[in-house]
Amino acid sequence: QLQFVESGGGLVHAGGSLRLSCVASESLLNVNIIGWFREAPGKEREGVSCISSRDDSSTYYPDSVKGRFTTSRDITENTVYLQMNNLKPEDTGVYYCAADFCSVGPIGSDEHPGSWGQGTQVTVSS
Repeated sequence: QLQFVESGGGLVHAGGSLRLSCVASESLLNVNIIGWFREAPGKEREGVSCISSRDDSSTYYPDSVKGRFTTSRDITENTVYLQMNNLKPEDTGVYYCAADFCSVGPIGSDEHPGSWGQGTQVTVSS
């Protein structure tokens, strides 16, 4: 089963940028789509982007991050990226990526991919 290792989180001021990376344990071509999710304290885990691993590289975003977040992937490096610009305090949370699991909104407690990585913490100060 494909596993991911997330990195790139940190502490930034509002308006700042971060680039998260998600390295897969095997080829991204073994899955159809990769989702980025975040979980803030006391809130449901929610999807913030999805990207197809196929040639079209279709991407999907919720309105809350559209225009600020961009996801991309490097098939040769088995890596998916999440570029986050103009960060806001409400973007604070632990960010995860997941294989063949996509949402552009909150996910229920009974919804989950095959596995979650350890995540990477993003903290945006006001």
